[in-house]
Amino acid sequence: MTDSNKDFPDVKLGEEQKSVGVSLETPGKMVSKSSSPITDQPWEEWVKPVFDFLGKLPDDVGFFFSDYKKPLLTLLLLISGGVTVYVTLAVLDAINDIPLLSPLLELVGLSYSAWFVYRYLLRESNRSELFAEFKALKSQVMGKNSIDN
Repeated sequence: MTDSNKDFPDVKLGEEQKSVGVSLETPGKMVSKSSSPITDQPWEEWVKPVFDFLGKLPDDVGFFFSDYKKPLLTLLLLISGGVTVYVTLAVLDAINDIPLLSPLLELVGLSYSAWFVYRYLLRESNRSELFAEFKALKSQVMGKNSIDN
């Protein structure tokens, strides 16, 4: 080894002998901290708008619901009505598939209809009693000052 290379160990690569210049007495050059923030990263330009959007999202949603309260309520009622009809039809279809239950329910419905016609619709006095009950129910639901027709 020569005097200039006394601090550097020798490294053998294949058949050649080469020296590597590593000195323990003299420190290496430190990488200085960049004065600019991390905005040099390419993904930063995509992440920052997403964080800004997510930060403003609760306020935007609150303003949206306060501005469109009635139309959203109407839409919600229509959707819930549709779901209710769909579930009701599914339940009725399931009941209809049970053997002997469908004919039994039809018999109950026909029996009640026959009783109602016999009780309220055949005689004139019974019809007036039905109208009086209907008016009483109407005044109870609508209030005492409802307009009677």
